[in-house]
Amino acid sequence: MAKPVSEYTRKRNFEITSEPPESAPARRGKKAPSALRFVIQKHDARNLHYDFRLELNGTLKSWAVPKGPSLDPAQKRLAVHVEDHPVSYGTFEGSIPEGQYGAGDVIVWDHGVWQPHGDPEQTYKAGKLKFTLIGEKLSGDWTLVRTHLRGSGDKEQWLLIKERDTQARAISDYDVVVERPNSVLSHATVGEKKAVKTASTAAKTPAKAKAPAKSKAAKPAVLPDQLTPQLATLVDKAPSGDWRYEIKFDGYRILARIENGEVRLLTRNGHDWTAKLPLQAKALAEMKLDGSWLDGEVVVLNDKGFPDFQALQNAFEIGRSVDIIYFIFDAPFLHGVDQRELPVEDRRAALKKALGRKSRHVLRFSEAFTANHRDIVESACALELEGVIGKRAGSPYVSRRSPDWIKLKCRLRQEFVIIGYTQPQGSRSGFGALLLGVYGDGGLVYSGRVGTGFNQANLKLFHGQLQQIERKASPLSKPLTSAQARGVHWVEPSSVCEVEFAEWTREGVVRQAAFIAMRTDKPAGEITRERPQSPKADNPASEKKTRETKAADASIAGVKISHPDRVIDKQSGTQKLELAQFYERISDWILPCLRHRPVSLLRAPDGVEGEQFFQKHSERLAIPHIKQLSPELDPGHARLMEIDTPAALIGAAQMGTIELHTWGATSDRIETPDRFILDLDPDPALPWKSMVEATQLTLSVLDELGLEAFLKTSGGKGMHIIVPLVRKDDWDTVKAFAKAIAQFMAQQLPERITATMGPKNRVGKIFVDYLRNTRGASTVAAYSVRARPGLPVSVPIARDELAGLHGAQEWTVANLPERLEGLKADPWAGYANRQRITAKMWKQLGVKKP
Repeated sequence: MAKPVSEYTRKRNFEITSEPPESAPARRGKKAPSALRFVIQKHDARNLHYDFRLELNGTLKSWAVPKGPSLDPAQKRLAVHVEDHPVSYGTFEGSIPEGQYGAGDVIVWDHGVWQPHGDPEQTYKAGKLKFTLIGEKLSGDWTLVRTHLRGSGDKEQWLLIKERDTQARAISDYDVVVERPNSVLSHATVGEKKAVKTASTAAKTPAKAKAPAKSKAAKPAVLPDQLTPQLATLVDKAPSGDWRYEIKFDGYRILARIENGEVRLLTRNGHDWTAKLPLQAKALAEMKLDGSWLDGEVVVLNDKGFPDFQALQNAFEIGRSVDIIYFIFDAPFLHGVDQRELPVEDRRAALKKALGRKSRHVLRFSEAFTANHRDIVESACALELEGVIGKRAGSPYVSRRSPDWIKLKCRLRQEFVIIGYTQPQGSRSGFGALLLGVYGDGGLVYSGRVGTGFNQANLKLFHGQLQQIERKASPLSKPLTSAQARGVHWVEPSSVCEVEFAEWTREGVVRQAAFIAMRTDKPAGEITRERPQSPKADNPASEKKTRETKAADASIAGVKISHPDRVIDKQSGTQKLELAQFYERISDWILPCLRHRPVSLLRAPDGVEGEQFFQKHSERLAIPHIKQLSPELDPGHARLMEIDTPAALIGAAQMGTIELHTWGATSDRIETPDRFILDLDPDPALPWKSMVEATQLTLSVLDELGLEAFLKTSGGKGMHIIVPLVRKDDWDTVKAFAKAIAQFMAQQLPERITATMGPKNRVGKIFVDYLRNTRGASTVAAYSVRARPGLPVSVPIARDELAGLHGAQEWTVANLPERLEGLKADPWAGYANRQRITAKMWKQLGVKKP
C-alpha cells in the first residue's frame, strides 16, 4: 500500500512554495552518531510567531510559540503543537507565497543542538520534555509540558518554560526576542515593520511598488550578503540576433544592497562606498525597495549631458555627491525575489516599474535604445561616447564575464599599469609622458607611452605621487632598448590609468594615446590587454564553442595561466585566473607564512566540485618556480616543496592548487618544531557561539600556562590556535604537550570538549585536535583559500576580534582584500618564537614530561 501523505505535504504545493519537500526515508543500516538539532524560525505570517522545532526520530517536532521564547522562568509561553516538519526545513529561510499555507517571510532566528534529559521518546509521549539547549541565543535548561487545554482545530497546547539556572534572566531586564531580532544565518529580520496604520498615516505614506510577478524562473530568496556583478565581453562588431543596447557609461560600477531600510553601495570589488554616496543611498532608502540587489553605474554628466569620468573623480575628491547620478540598469534581486534566472528584459521591466515615474535627480533608470544596432553605435561614436553595451534577449544574470553581455567601443580604450615617467620638456612641468604596461605572457609587457590629456593640476599631483614609488630597476619582464629607456624614472607597478588610443601596433604598443583618468577601483595585477572577440549569432552550438574557446591564456607574475576562464567554484563563479590574481594580490601577506616551511598542496584541477587530492612531494609534476628542498628532509620520497616567491605561489595556482598547508617546523631545523597548533573542530550541529566559547576557554588555559597564542579562522568550521615556540623540543615532546592541553580541557569540561578523535566522540562537542603536531603533518596556512563552496579563506585575527566573528568562513576571496586594505595593524603583531615549554607547565597540566 502507498504510504499516506503527511500533513506537512498535504498542506503545501511544492510547485509554488520554495519550502523543502519531504525526502524519502533513509535506508536502514549503521548510521554515524550525530547530535540532535533544534531550530527556532521567526515566521511573519498572518500573525508574527516563532516556530520551535526539535529533531527526534528523523523529523522536526514542531510548536508555534506566538510570543516567542523567554529567558524568564516566570514567563510560561504558550506553544501550540503543529505538524512534524522534515529535518531539511531546519535551514529554510525565504518567503512563502500568497495563497500558500503559512504565507509570509521566514528566517532562522536561532539554531543549535538539544540534549534531552532522559529518554526523549518517552518524555515526549508523556508530555513533559526536559532538555538543554546549546544555541546562538538560547542556552541552558528548558521544559516543554503538555496542558489539558485544546486550541483551534483540536491542536495540543503546551507551555515552553525556562528553568532557573545561570542563563535565566528576568524579562524586565532582558527580552531576548526584542534584543536579538535577526536571523543567525543571514542577519535578516522579519515582522519589524508590520504595524497597523491609521487612515491618516496611511494616506501620508507612499504606496510600496508591487513585487514583480513570479514566473517559473523567479523564486523567493533570502538576500545574499555579497553579489559579484555580471561583466561584459569586448567584441569587434555587433552580432546578429535579438540584442538590447544601452549606453556604456563612463563611470564607476556600483551595486546597491537594500535590506530592512538599510542601503549599502558597493563597488564591483566589494568596497563599501555608501559614505561617498550619501544622497544616492538616501534616495534609494526612500524608494522602499527592501530585499533588493540593484546593478548600475555612477556618473557625472558634463554641460552637454554626456558622462565625464574626470568630473566624476573630481566630485568624489571634493565630496560633492549632489553632482553624481546613479544609473540603474538591472535588478538581480527585487523585493525579496531572486530574479537572476529571469530574462534580462523581464528583470528590467520589473526594475523600471519598481523605480516608478517620479523623477529623482540622483537616481535614474538606464533606458535601452530601440533603433538598429548599427545606428546606435554610429550615434554613440558621433556623440563622443565611450560605446554601447549589448545584452542578449532572454539571458539570465550571472556573476561572471559572459558572452550574453557585450561591449562595443567607439575608440580603443582600456586600463594600463603605470611603469615609469619621463622628464618634462620646454615649459611643461611635472613629467613628460607616462610609460604604460600590461600583464601578458612572461610578466609585465611594455605597451607604449601617453603624454597628452593632462592639465597642469594633475601633472603636478601625479608627479608627486609617482616620486613616492620610484624604483631603480625596470619592472618589465623584458628590458627596453637603451634609446627607449633613456631618461626614464621607473616606478613600482601599482598605479593604474585609463587611456584612449587609435590602435595597437604590430609591436604591441598603443598609437595616438590620450590620458583619460587614474583608476583606483582596479588592481594593477588584473590589467591585461583587452582583445575583442568575434561575436557569435544566436546559435546554441556556437555559444557553447565560444564558452569553450573563450579568452587567450593570461599571465600573472610571469606565469602563464592556462584555461584562465575555467570556473573553479560554481557558488561564487570564481575563475582560475581570478584565483591566481587573488593570490598575487595578497602575496605580501601569505608569503611570510609559507617561506622556509615545507608545503603540501591540495589540488582541485576541475574545481571545488571535482576530484581533490593532496600532494606533499614534487614528484613528476613540474610546478612553475616552486622550490625543491633537500632530499635528506624526507628520505625515501621525492623532494619536499617550498613556496617562497610570488611566481611560485602563482605557479601552484596554475597547476590547480587551491589550498596550501605548511609544516610546524622550518626546513633548516626540521626536527625541532617552532610552534604547536590546536585545531578546534566542532560537531557541525553546534552553533558558532559554542566555537567562540571553546576558543576563549582554550586561550584562558594557555594564559594560565603563560603561553602567548595567536588566532586564525580555519576557513572551514573551526578555529586554529597557534602557539610559537623556541626551536628546542623535538616532535614527540611538542605533540605530547599539545595532547596534554587537549586532555586537560576534556577533563575539566567533558560535556563540551573531547580530546578523542572520531565522529562518535564528537557528538555535541568540540574536538581539540592536537594531532597536527606530528612530523610530516601540516595545517592550512594563514591566508590560504579553502577548497569549499564560496572559496573561504583561513584568516588571522586579533584576539579582540573573536567575539565579533560570525563564523569560520567570514572571509572569502571576494571580501578578504577589502579587510587587508583596511587593517591598521597586523593581527599577529608581536609574533615571535621566544616561548619555551617548561617543567612548571607540565606540572600545571598534571602530566609528567615524557
